Amino acid sequence: MKNWLIGLLVIGLVSVFGCQPTSKDQQTTQGEVRIAVAGPFTGNAAAFGEMIKRGAELRAKHVNDAGGIKGMKLTLVPGDDTGTEKEAISVATRFATDRRILAVVGHFNSACSLAGKPIYADNGIVELSPGSTNVSVCEGSDWTFRNLYRDDFQGKFIAKYIKDYMKEFQTVAILFDNDDYGRGLRDGFSAAAEEIGIEIVASEAYDRDNTDFKAQLTSIKAKNPDLIFISGLYSQAGLIAKQARETGITAQFFGADGVDSPDFLIIAGAAAEGTYLTTPFTFELGGENAKQVASSFEDEYGVPPDTWAALTYDAVGMIVEAIEKTYNKDATLAENRKAIRDHLASLDTPEEGYKGITGLTYFDKNGDTVNKPAYVKIVKDGEFTTAPQQVLD
Repeated sequence: MKNWLIGLLVIGLVSVFGCQPTSKDQQTTQGEVRIAVAGPFTGNAAAFGEMIKRGAELRAKHVNDAGGIKGMKLTLVPGDDTGTEKEAISVATRFATDRRILAVVGHFNSACSLAGKPIYADNGIVELSPGSTNVSVCEGSDWTFRNLYRDDFQGKFIAKYIKDYMKEFQTVAILFDNDDYGRGLRDGFSAAAEEIGIEIVASEAYDRDNTDFKAQLTSIKAKNPDLIFISGLYSQAGLIAKQARETGITAQFFGADGVDSPDFLIIAGAAAEGTYLTTPFTFELGGENAKQVASSFEDEYGVPPDTWAALTYDAVGMIVEAIEKTYNKDATLAENRKAIRDHLASLDTPEEGYKGITGLTYFDKNGDTVNKPAYVKIVKDGEFTTAPQQVLD
């Protein structure tokens, strides 16, 4: 009986471990190259996640229609981090330990990129974020990159824009999401505003799950600010705008890139009118390639693309370029993953930079982009439009 059981155990162990990938196999599966895409496909930021998913899918379609990567099909592997640290850790662990995945595009939320960062670094796999702007996202890891600006730049940009182009607004109240993104952007804006002489009369925090902001708005109303800066995402920003008007607040609204979603217009309704916001990219000011991609996107999905679809389209393109230039079928998984990282790190000058629809992308020693501008939109007649004043120098 014992020998029979031992025999079964041996067979079982062979079946479980004997088919596990070696250091070289299963980097591709039946002629496929796999890139993971992590984002908030459900939850409070799902509108962003949907655009990220579609931007990635469109780039994969264009790659495959052109013959794939070295003759292999590009396959995307989605991972829903729900915009939370807990799920981001789970998604990052799954991607990092999957021997068929060569790189990760994501995450969107700064808290999620930060949560995944040590996992990706420990397993030697790139995460390239098309949306995380917290200052510390890329710092301290050789494996994390992003293709948009940081919140210290964005905060300073907004403060200077208000000072230079909205001179009638002298006092500002801040409402900020109490997470890595909201706090980091608040800090960047506050420091710049103080330096250039904008008076901050109130700073109120809220949690991501909040739906009732009347307590914060009542406090802000008592300070009678000229402008309210919302440092958070579209879902809460829409409710804040709506409830502020219901409370009798007439202050000007200014949001950051977290507000840049068509869902803000739906949630806020008429209260969105006149709102200013920053964004890393606008198709209206993009070149001919950007316009062609926008047309292709709308043909495919029936809606126009947003900033995050564009940045994700380019992020997938950067990984594809890295694989095309470095992939070696005879190398180990670790070697191929590192070659992708090394290629991205080598894009450190304008001459070496990646030319995408969102402009030229190149990195500093931390993996941060050093040249990407900010644009300004305004809500006019219920739609986002490019503001007449832009700062592009």
